[in-house]
Amino acid sequence: MPIRRATPVDALYAELRDYDLVVTPDAPLASAINRRLDRPHFGTFATTPRRLAAGRRERAEDRIAFLEAIERTDHDWKAVAYAVGNVLQCWEHRGRLDAVLDYNAYVDDATRDVVEVMRSLRTTSKRLTEYTVDDGRSVAVVGADQLTALERSVLPETCDRIDLFADEAFDHPPFHVFESATDIVGALLDAVTAENAEHVAVVLDGGSRYSSLVESAFEAAGIPFYGGPGFADDPHHRAFVRLLRLGFRGTEATVGDAAPVLAQMGVDVPLADRERRLDAVDRPELAWLRRFRAGIDERTFGEALDAYAAEAGVELPRFDEELRRLGLAGAHVTSEAVDRLAYYLQTYEVPVDRENEGVLLADAKSSAYVDRPVVFHLGMDEAWTHSAPQRPWVDTEAQFERYVGSFQRLLQSGDRQYYLVRDAAGGEPVTPSLYFGDLLDDEFERFSDLDSVEHRRRHRSAGTGLDRTPLDVEPRSDDTISQSSLNSYVNSPRDYLFGRLLDMPDQERFVEGNLFHDFAEFYVNHPDVIAAADIEDLVDAMVAEAEAFFSAADETLRRRTYRIGLDLIAEYLDDEGPESDDFLTPASGWGTNFFAEYFDEPVDSPLTERWFEDEALGVKGKIDLVRSPTALLDYKSGSQKRASQVVGGAAVDPPADAPNFQAALYLTYYRTVRPDERLEFTFFHFLEPVADVVADDADLDDALTTVTYHPVAFSEYVGSREAYERLLDGYNDCRETFEDLGYAAYEELMTSLSFPDTTDKGELRASEFAERFTATVDARTSSDVDAEKGADQAIRELNGLRRRAFFREDLDAFEAFVDERLDELNARRAGKERFPVDGLAGEPNYRRVDNRDLLLEGDR
Repeated sequence: MPIRRATPVDALYAELRDYDLVVTPDAPLASAINRRLDRPHFGTFATTPRRLAAGRRERAEDRIAFLEAIERTDHDWKAVAYAVGNVLQCWEHRGRLDAVLDYNAYVDDATRDVVEVMRSLRTTSKRLTEYTVDDGRSVAVVGADQLTALERSVLPETCDRIDLFADEAFDHPPFHVFESATDIVGALLDAVTAENAEHVAVVLDGGSRYSSLVESAFEAAGIPFYGGPGFADDPHHRAFVRLLRLGFRGTEATVGDAAPVLAQMGVDVPLADRERRLDAVDRPELAWLRRFRAGIDERTFGEALDAYAAEAGVELPRFDEELRRLGLAGAHVTSEAVDRLAYYLQTYEVPVDRENEGVLLADAKSSAYVDRPVVFHLGMDEAWTHSAPQRPWVDTEAQFERYVGSFQRLLQSGDRQYYLVRDAAGGEPVTPSLYFGDLLDDEFERFSDLDSVEHRRRHRSAGTGLDRTPLDVEPRSDDTISQSSLNSYVNSPRDYLFGRLLDMPDQERFVEGNLFHDFAEFYVNHPDVIAAADIEDLVDAMVAEAEAFFSAADETLRRRTYRIGLDLIAEYLDDEGPESDDFLTPASGWGTNFFAEYFDEPVDSPLTERWFEDEALGVKGKIDLVRSPTALLDYKSGSQKRASQVVGGAAVDPPADAPNFQAALYLTYYRTVRPDERLEFTFFHFLEPVADVVADDADLDDALTTVTYHPVAFSEYVGSREAYERLLDGYNDCRETFEDLGYAAYEELMTSLSFPDTTDKGELRASEFAERFTATVDARTSSDVDAEKGADQAIRELNGLRRRAFFREDLDAFEAFVDERLDELNARRAGKERFPVDGLAGEPNYRRVDNRDLLLEGDR
């Protein structure tokens, strides 16, 4: 069915003006009709059934019933709230207070007690049950089908029914499609001012991010508004509840957990401390919070509120009043009681005094009509669709028709309507409200499938609205990129962008990793100092530096891990450390070193923490250790990777699911330092053997992963003496076959063939190369060997060599890849296109994303 045109209020009033009483389904429509009264009228003219029965001001009867029930019964608060909801809803749809007792599945002791409590309460529903309209008055009912059974019970037997809708269809305005919610709010700000605020309404889902964005934007712009945040949304109310919860978090509570509370007290703690344990950070501004947490069990809720209010410099009389209503003001603070308080605030809307001035913010699921000249509808997505009550006393079909009717009227509110929507979010289409499916004849999946106007963001611009002019500012560009930044950018350009824009708190794994790296650097510079030191003193110093990130229960395990890690690093460097630095130019120290400060000794060896930055290649980084003229080493405290995983992680076409370009980037740079030489890059996973050390069965070689760079193309390498020797050191049949063949014949054969590009074993075995290779080897070897099996093993071994090492074409391709990424990155920095969420391989690997909560938009 099409969207039916709602009868304009002026036309409705013209039809209703001669009646004594007009009953409407919602209060805003009644108020709009009353504002058009052009003659004296005694008593109420237009009103809702509930206001008719209860008076001008309606009270939230669910909250009133709940407060009365928890005072007069001993039932669990959640059970009471559930029962109150069922009783009132059934009463609404069946017209009797005790109608819920007809449904055995919903009857328990709490429900029976709630029914009895509510018999004595003068709720709006009870007044409706008792109220009747004087038969002597002329009564008109507007939209009777929108009324529930209880609301219809007040109507006299004879009354005139006025339809809310005319016979013709409503030709809705186009949907204005924006790229993001912030763009929508920006467009709204361009249109709304403090001067025209009284003429504007904004309809949105009150539980969506639009609500907080609009409220924050209006506050920042000095635009008055009402109908927005409620009692539980007050920043100090929220902070107080969080403070109470913080009292029961124990030693695991972090500074970040307390940050919202501290912010309301005017305390801004350094970002670096956010992930440190609250009890381990010794800052004067945290002293009050630690004292409050330590004595939480000794306080009543009232005393706790007074303490918070005094420290924050505010008065919270409404919260104090609510605590008294709940019987909590004099009760001692316990974890269970805090949970009950939080549940109450999440479940019920506590009345607040509002200044009804400025822009009207209306909730899309509780409003059916807005009487403002200009109405902006924001979002209009699935969140605008009601969840139909799944209860046996609800006529779901009739309820759905009421929802659709309200939705149609809401769409037409105002003299001018503007529908501001998004077409996609998180890379997925935004689904319009399901009611559109019943009201529009067109087939659609997203807003752009309908009559719409697309608004593209104009980057690097100034001005208002969508008419903006470019700023005369030259964008900065990046000449080089590090391996960590490249990993992040390839995985998700937008996550990389936020990583550049936002500071990150210190984290446990980084702090501990840095301590081990500092020890390794210091040991290379001063092995004699470490040899003379007590290892337990060093462990004590490391624990003191990192203890803010772990609980006391973990200290024994940490100490053992630290001690073993230090021993293994020292053992490796004693056995495999560099003997000379004559092959390197001098280099100044890089950054600070924990152990250098601890021992008050410098670290200035050119072998350690060697910084490089090459603008010609576009790469930069820091080499942990130059072990020899052709061997680099990096310390890793994380889990070990095989050589094939290291090489696979550096793939560029397409990139790996978890890209890691460290080895490729460092070798790309270092081959310019040692051109045409075979190079090695080793990862030393020094914590990998910890369990073996405990079992007295450790082998340092098991903690090393080495990848090799061969300064030749793979097609050249496969025919080399080195490759041939690898075949002789492999499987039995392979060794026997190629010993029989001999190197001269092998070299001749590999020179005449072209090894396929694929690394897939199945494709290799089925290739023409495999067929010719096997046939030739078989023909040129004796019958004493299994040439077919030996040739197959040789192909597998050569393919394995390629998967475990870098060759010239691999790093050439990587160089070109870096150039492309830098050009792309700088184009995006210049505003030529957005930084997308998806990386080159598609959807990012979210386990490698640092700013997950900020990745809200898709790549459009």
